[in-house]
Amino acid sequence: MAKITLGGNPIETIGNLPNINEKAPDFKLTSLDLSHKSLSDFAGKNIILNIFPSIDTGTCAKSVREFNKKCSTIENTIVICISRDLPFAQARFCGAEGIDNVEMLSDFASGSFGKLYQLEIINGPLVNLHSRVIIVINTKGEVVYTEQVSEIANEPNYEAALKSL
Repeated sequence: MAKITLGGNPIETIGNLPNINEKAPDFKLTSLDLSHKSLSDFAGKNIILNIFPSIDTGTCAKSVREFNKKCSTIENTIVICISRDLPFAQARFCGAEGIDNVEMLSDFASGSFGKLYQLEIINGPLVNLHSRVIIVINTKGEVVYTEQVSEIANEPNYEAALKSL
């Protein structure tokens, strides 16, 4: 169980992130067009999972903008932004912001991704949402970097995530 904070107040997640060098667990999430995507759909690419509570918060939106900008020229790499927001909210944000270098996926239907990756918040005002996490997966499907952001309002360490590639 990871202990993090929201506005300085302690909250917890369901467990611990996947281990480095471990095979990343496959998942099934909903894309903006309501089709389903899984990790295996991106096989052979470097993958940055940018996971957050909601696209409708300042820090979450900023992380999507930053990864959209920073990863636009990195070959064979995709950024997948994951939250429990409805795909309609994700699409509205991407359209308004001109976001086109990341893949937005939603865990709204079951929350199974948050449980599978052990990052679901289990108490406090954001209960059942995802904590702010970055997971980098290499072309072999192995986890090479994880960051559980200790204060949800803080941004992740973009440079460390990118350096792990």
